Amino acid sequence: MTQPQPFQDIADNLSFLDDWEDRYRYLIELGQALPKLGEAERNAANKVNGCVSQVWLVAEPDNVSGSPHLRFRGESDAMIVQGLVAVLLALYSDRAASEIAETDAIALFDELGLREHLTTQRSNGLVAMVNRIRGEARAALG
Repeated sequence: MTQPQPFQDIADNLSFLDDWEDRYRYLIELGQALPKLGEAERNAANKVNGCVSQVWLVAEPDNVSGSPHLRFRGESDAMIVQGLVAVLLALYSDRAASEIAETDAIALFDELGLREHLTTQRSNGLVAMVNRIRGEARAALG
């Protein structure tokens, strides 16, 4: 399955960065570019359980041509995690729910080498975010 262009752009940029410090800086920049959620959106319903840092994900369903699609927005209070949120949004947002449910972000993150330098807690949080997003997609499919 072809990945969305925003995600592919991130993957291409990461391929040029050999040093892990440069990759961290790039993730931080991606996270800083995300729009902030509204205060009311940072609530218990949008909070991702299983993350040590605070993470909120908002799913916005849309039926395009009778097929459920989802747009995601998100935010974290931790800079690196905010960058991981940005990468996940690039991968999953504005896609058909069926594609989202089938896309294994963890395998893609491993291919990009994005998990090898994450702490166990951040890696577990990443899995929790992916599970939340894919769960939203399965729910949209009914």
